Amino acid sequence: MSACVPARADSARTKHVHPPHSPPPGGPRRFRVAGADVSASIAVFLIALPLSLGIALATGAPLQAGLVAAAVGGIVAGRIGGCPLQVSGPAAGLTVVTADLIQQYGWRTTCAITVFAGIAQLGLGCLRVARTALAVSPAIVHGMLAGIGVTIAVAQLHIVLGGTPQSSVPDNLVALPAQLANLHPADVAVSVLTLTLLLLWPRLPGRAGDILGKLPAALIAVGGATAVAALTGLRLPKVDLPSWSSHALASLPEGPVLGLVAAVLTTTLVCSVQSLLGAVAVDKLVAARPALTGRVKRSDLDRELLGQGAANIVSGSLGGLPIAGVAVRSSANVAAGAVSRNSTMLHGVLVVIAALLLVPALELIPLASLAALVMSVGLKMVSLNHIRTVTRHREVLVYAVTTCGVVFLGVLEGVVLGIAVAVGVALHRLTRTRITHDDVEGVHHVHVRGQLTFLAVPRLSRVLHQVPHGADAVVELDGSFMDHAAYETLQDWQKTHTAQGGSVDITGRRPGTRISEPAEVDGCRCRPWTPWRNHQCERPSKAPAPGTDRRAASGSSTRESPATTPGPNASGTSGESSAPGAYGAPGATGTTDQPRGHELARGISAFHRNTAPLMRRELARLAREGQQPSQLFLTCADSRVVTSMITSSGPGDLFVVRNVGNFVPLPGEESGDDSVAAAIEYAVDVLKVRSITVCGHSGCGAMQALLGADPAGARTPLQRWLRHGLPSLERVPADAAEDGRERPRLAGRAPADAAERLCLANVVQQLEHLRAHESVARALGAGDLELQGMYFHVGEAQSYLLSEDTEGGVFELVRETNLTA
Repeated sequence: MSACVPARADSARTKHVHPPHSPPPGGPRRFRVAGADVSASIAVFLIALPLSLGIALATGAPLQAGLVAAAVGGIVAGRIGGCPLQVSGPAAGLTVVTADLIQQYGWRTTCAITVFAGIAQLGLGCLRVARTALAVSPAIVHGMLAGIGVTIAVAQLHIVLGGTPQSSVPDNLVALPAQLANLHPADVAVSVLTLTLLLLWPRLPGRAGDILGKLPAALIAVGGATAVAALTGLRLPKVDLPSWSSHALASLPEGPVLGLVAAVLTTTLVCSVQSLLGAVAVDKLVAARPALTGRVKRSDLDRELLGQGAANIVSGSLGGLPIAGVAVRSSANVAAGAVSRNSTMLHGVLVVIAALLLVPALELIPLASLAALVMSVGLKMVSLNHIRTVTRHREVLVYAVTTCGVVFLGVLEGVVLGIAVAVGVALHRLTRTRITHDDVEGVHHVHVRGQLTFLAVPRLSRVLHQVPHGADAVVELDGSFMDHAAYETLQDWQKTHTAQGGSVDITGRRPGTRISEPAEVDGCRCRPWTPWRNHQCERPSKAPAPGTDRRAASGSSTRESPATTPGPNASGTSGESSAPGAYGAPGATGTTDQPRGHELARGISAFHRNTAPLMRRELARLAREGQQPSQLFLTCADSRVVTSMITSSGPGDLFVVRNVGNFVPLPGEESGDDSVAAAIEYAVDVLKVRSITVCGHSGCGAMQALLGADPAGARTPLQRWLRHGLPSLERVPADAAEDGRERPRLAGRAPADAAERLCLANVVQQLEHLRAHESVARALGAGDLELQGMYFHVGEAQSYLLSEDTEGGVFELVRETNLTA
């Protein structure tokens, strides 16, 4: 139920009576905090304390405001928010916005703006628009953060050098030469020491480094610089925390209404987007974290907005900085093993204790050390990984414009510029279509790259009319969309050209689609992995007679669609067209009376036409360098198990051995099998594979044959081969627990039937057979090889990997993980 929907009025009068004949309810539940949450809260607190002071310093706000925001973010946002492990507080991404507000309106009005921004976030959370905020292009978000990072770094550089920052980046750059000519050695020395400790502390070598590295580098850097400054008696500006009795609180905002509204909207936008993106990132970190000690729910983004809004209202009312989710602290919270929101709340409590009891110690911290810390955070916001990502997706222009806009104009202006450029780039990509014409050995190739819209129709028509009458033509459509105007142009030209004795073959990236009459909406949508019997590329030669059952007329195969208007193509067979909207490469056309071997030829033709051009360079490299697979993959010959598809592998990745039942016969002249043994020896000794996987699957016919096998029956080739599975059959007696041993099983459920139980046991048994091979035993002993078992459930399209940490072997479901773009 939404957090903004009021409860029923009579809900408070509802009485809960325990049922009769049951013991009375116990006392109130005791509040318990997991040990992992306690340790995680301490780790986050040690990071948050110096960063909160540094961000407050960078904004020009009272230093206590950073501590207030850190405490409120931990307690309020941690308790109400929808992302249990996200840590909220004063964020570096808000530094520029807050600094501008303080300079323009003063501190007390800035606090009021924070309150109104929190109210706006509550409204957005009630409207449940959190997912909509994620529609902002990542290039704009990364560009905004990079611009803020540059602004922070340039401003804090002046404090590092012992000076005072100006109000904008251009002013700071203009004043930098004079600041360099007037250095303060004490400030520079403390700053260099801070940066050195930040850089070197996580890289300490050996076991000592592993132990000491658990302490946050930010704490060590600031603490070390403070200790050195105190011991050497350096005279330089330090933290000044006034009495809490004189702490400034929010007041009614003063200033132009439009300016205040813009300020509230800017603060709301930056706080919300950063918090929502942070929540999504935390979900990915939690999903990738191994061996969770407790289950953590996925983020409720609308509730997260409500929590952030409530925290900003409280923080602004108490004289604190604006609050958002903080990536550094959230990552540390997840890495420290936190399992609930208690870690975030405890960290807030620790900040309150420090703000009340550790004031004398905090006032020893040099401002130059905090400035160096914040400057390093700002530089990290300009992420090279983000730049590589936007470059790969051709969004460098959006990233650069947003970054420069934030640096030279402001956050809101930079984001608006980035959105405008992103829209322009999207429209440009939609309207830009490259159309070329080549004559290759008498065949005219018209290549269309991009989306075919009405804007490209004049160029398309001009190029198509360059094809001579009666010539063979191939139109290659390299895109995914075609509107009605382009469709009509292409279809009309195709009819005219074929009527004049020419031939037209229309191809594209999507295998199995053609240009067809408008009524033929059911165009082919085949993919390279689509089974032959499910291809929608062939159509019956004529429509069924009236009154005929459509299923009977179409036959048992699902490959046939309603009749089309045929026309000659390049091969002289009948060609058809597909409806506008999507297009691509066709499969070969044909009729229902074609031989079954035509399926193979059609598949090879589709490969030559669509896949081979994309793979030719990689296959040429493999042909030159030879195969260097990393794994030997031994699986069943079952046609439903497509190894490259279920492992997302490509040419050169897997050395595959397939046989009925994925058996690994024991070595020996009498019981062995030279074919499988030779493949194992070649893979281990010659190809130097690092891993061998034995993969079984559900519904295995070999396992079902084993269950019904009669050892005394006729010795057919299949029965002679199935003898290699008898050890697996002996491993699973009729009573699966009669000897008290655990059996191989799937995590979370029992095997569905005896055949599945035998499939799992067979994988474990074949792994034991593998260890008996001399080459495998030698590689295992040297630590150069690992063995793993796998089970693929065909109906669920799910893969399970064998975990041998538990008795009997448990096949764990392979979870989805984050893939970097």
